[in-house]
Amino acid sequence: MDNLELNANAYLPLRDVVFHTLREAILKGDLKPGERLMELQLAAKLGVSRTPIREAIRMLQQEGLAITVPRKGAEVAGIEQKDMEDVLQIREALEILAVQLACDNISAAQIEDLEKNVAEFEEVVKTKDIKSIAESDIAFHDIIFEAASNPRLVMILNNLRGQIYRYRMEYLKKEEMHPCLVGEHKQIAEGLKRRDKAYVMEMTQKHVKNQEKAIKNIISEQE
Repeated sequence: MDNLELNANAYLPLRDVVFHTLREAILKGDLKPGERLMELQLAAKLGVSRTPIREAIRMLQQEGLAITVPRKGAEVAGIEQKDMEDVLQIREALEILAVQLACDNISAAQIEDLEKNVAEFEEVVKTKDIKSIAESDIAFHDIIFEAASNPRLVMILNNLRGQIYRYRMEYLKKEEMHPCLVGEHKQIAEGLKRRDKAYVMEMTQKHVKNQEKAIKNIISEQE
């Protein structure tokens, strides 16, 4: 917690600024699993009142990054294998549906955007900047979600995004997985360009399964 500093943003409500500050600290490991999130201490450290701290902790709990322990209060959540499996199981089903729909509905402009993102993603991976890699990865999937032309599905996937984000970040920290990830993006984009529904479904399932396998290894290492 010694390195904790408020990442000020004049365009966001204070609770969101606090939330993003704490979220980044958890994902980077500055706030570790099991570390208590004490409102008074955090308020003093970040120079804010307890109210935005309390609201930010509630938002962290919604993303699965914090939990409330009886008689102790809020603390940083550990990465639980069962939680990860549950979330990725849902992600796999929804993303397979999204790529099926995208095969039918994707436009030439969206295919072009997807190919451009794949090229940019390959370059961003070389920087080893995990946050930038994650943003490019999310942008890739967003193009596919929009191409599915199902606003309800996009809304559900966006609601799931917060729960996936931590696992995505842990996965992206494994630099040895980056070439595999780049290859999977290329395969999915190529399949969508050909409108090969069976192929993109298979590649999407592989994409999620590889992430699940890598995170299981991370959990085992932490234990």
